Amino acid sequence: MSRIGKQPISVPSGVDLKVNGSSVAVKGPKGQLQRNMHPNMKIELQDGVVTVVRPTDGRLDRSLHGLTRTLISNMVVGVTDGYSKQLNIVGVGYKVDLKGKDLVLNLGHSHPINYPAPEGIEFDVDPKKNTIVIKGVNKERVGQTAAEIRSFRPPEPYKGKGVMYSTERIRRKAGKAAGKG
Repeated sequence: MSRIGKQPISVPSGVDLKVNGSSVAVKGPKGQLQRNMHPNMKIELQDGVVTVVRPTDGRLDRSLHGLTRTLISNMVVGVTDGYSKQLNIVGVGYKVDLKGKDLVLNLGHSHPINYPAPEGIEFDVDPKKNTIVIKGVNKERVGQTAAEIRSFRPPEPYKGKGVMYSTERIRRKAGKAAGKG
């Protein structure tokens, strides 16, 4: 039995969770999410507790059991607390601004990069510290947005410049040695 898949999910007060076959809809104070799960998994809602049951011990069902439970749990956490990721921009002349809901990034390219906010994503920008906080209810979309912004200028190991996660540590490399004397 999957250790993660067999854990029940308690639905907090203020959150409305509806199960319709393999479709799960969650509505809470921060927003609402809807997702279609794999039809093999049986999702049961009783007395504010959601459990995921797998029909067989086949390879596919075992792999989907924990995944389905985690996806539902992430939906519940997203509509109650929300998710966020912080990016730091390091480098001389690198800066970020917020124009409306869109980001304008100056990362050493010949042009500024305009990044429109995806649906359900908010940006908080601190231009003095050169940080971006990405917020949203969908964990998957928050992570994907952060990864796309980071990909514009990934951190490099020699000077440590670039866009990096706040928890990321860059392993620095020594530069080229001086000429032989």
